[in-house]
Amino acid sequence: MATLQSLSRPLLEVISRLGADPDDGEDVRLHKSLLVGGSLMFILAGVLWGLLYVAFGEPVAGAIPLAYACISLVSVALFAATGRYALFRSSQFVLILLLPFLLQLALGGFVSSSAVVLWSLLCPLGALLFDEPRRAPRWFAAFAAIVVTSGVVQPYLNTGNHLPLWLVIAFFVMNMVAISAIAFTLLYSFVAQKEATLGMLRAEQEKSEGLLLNILPRDIAAVLKTGRHTIAEHYEDVSILFADVVNFTPLSAQMRAEELVGMLNEVFSHFDGLAEKYDVEKIKTIGDCYMAASGVPRPRPDSARVLVRMALEIREYIASREFAGRRLTIRIGINSGPIVAGVIGRRKFIYDLWGDAVNVASRMESTGIEGAIQVTRATYERIKDQFVCESKGMVNVKGKGPIEVWHVTREAGAIATP
Repeated sequence: MATLQSLSRPLLEVISRLGADPDDGEDVRLHKSLLVGGSLMFILAGVLWGLLYVAFGEPVAGAIPLAYACISLVSVALFAATGRYALFRSSQFVLILLLPFLLQLALGGFVSSSAVVLWSLLCPLGALLFDEPRRAPRWFAAFAAIVVTSGVVQPYLNTGNHLPLWLVIAFFVMNMVAISAIAFTLLYSFVAQKEATLGMLRAEQEKSEGLLLNILPRDIAAVLKTGRHTIAEHYEDVSILFADVVNFTPLSAQMRAEELVGMLNEVFSHFDGLAEKYDVEKIKTIGDCYMAASGVPRPRPDSARVLVRMALEIREYIASREFAGRRLTIRIGINSGPIVAGVIGRRKFIYDLWGDAVNVASRMESTGIEGAIQVTRATYERIKDQFVCESKGMVNVKGKGPIEVWHVTREAGAIATP
């Protein structure tokens, strides 16, 4: 077996190089090598069949497959010399179409030739595999015309020949089995290739879907896939969170780039997990600032409560760990109110929020103190029955003036941290 493989490998390499073009794609190279390999096998079969017919006293019938073998061999040689694949392919189709028809006429019709005309079916089947599918119906029409012509001329043929009955029957069996096997193999290969292609397509769609859902909320992604270019909705009750690492700029100057990015990735990946846990929508990161919102794109009555719970877990997580050997502190600001949400841009688009409530939430973070979760009255009124909050009086907010704020210390009923 090893010796056979070592002998066949150089032959396959030679076949694959016949008529090769450096610009050919993988599929074209495969089609060329398969057609050349199939042609060479048919040439060998033509020689064997021709000699067999001659040996049993049918020289005319034997001359037809022998002539086919010679013409086909010339066709392969021309293809190897010129690389004209379309001409080579068409010549092979014509030879495969005409040889069985002429052989059937020489042997005396359908029965005497063991229905050898069935081999002409390989012409349209080959067109499906090696040519553009839109041309295959023409070759099938030519095959059907040949079969009809065979039926028309059948009464005028001399149905006798020198082949013994056992050989005629044997050829019947071989023709039926071989044609059926080839047709089944082609169909099986087509179905298998189709399933493999669909499987790869589904895998790519899942990857694309995953990437899209990493950028946009699921509901918004579904709308975007319908073809809408502008997506904008007004929401009356949304809570927005901004979380920012304190003193990040001087910290970044002390760290290597890989170390800095790794630290932010660790921190924000944990925040992403909390957003998923509380069904909160991550909006974006802006440098060392993390922005999330609750109540978009699906409104919910507890938007402020779940966002504050997430904020408490963020604070606890940051306070209880070291990152790259350093302790971090964080400021968190939350506000609630009406906003507009939508998708902007055509490339590298994002789902973003706009409105006064968003701006005030950002100011709650920037005017807060280290380790504090600072909220506005709008958020306080929504959470005061579930969380312990401390009034911090008024803070001056750019563009808004003095605003009353609270700091969330813990959830009601939770044990205070010493």
